Amino acid sequence: QVQLVESGGGLVQAGEPLRLSCAASGSTFSIKAMGWYRQAPGKQRELVATISSGSTNYADSVKGRFTISRDNAKNTVYLQMNSLKPEDTAVYYCNARNWYNQETWGQGTQVTVSS
Repeated sequence: QVQLVESGGGLVQAGEPLRLSCAASGSTFSIKAMGWYRQAPGKQRELVATISSGSTNYADSVKGRFTISRDNAKNTVYLQMNSLKPEDTAVYYCNARNWYNQETWGQGTQVTVSS
């Protein structure tokens, strides 16, 4: 099994940066892809960015502002968020998918962007 722990959320002003971290533990060798999702109040959870074998994918709403990266030595995935907007306010969840397409979720970290 894989366990995920997110950190780095908080309250920032519009335009400021923030970096989220997600540390994986357990059966990390089984992880095929990792990603970040977010859920704003009253909305469905949506994909933000994913990374797999060095290939990345981003939601259109964050392209050019967010960067996902992975440190395999530390079993950690990062989400660098620049030029934050109030509409980026949400709970951000880390996700890991194994080679059987089974998913693990972190507990979530709140990101609040004030205008």
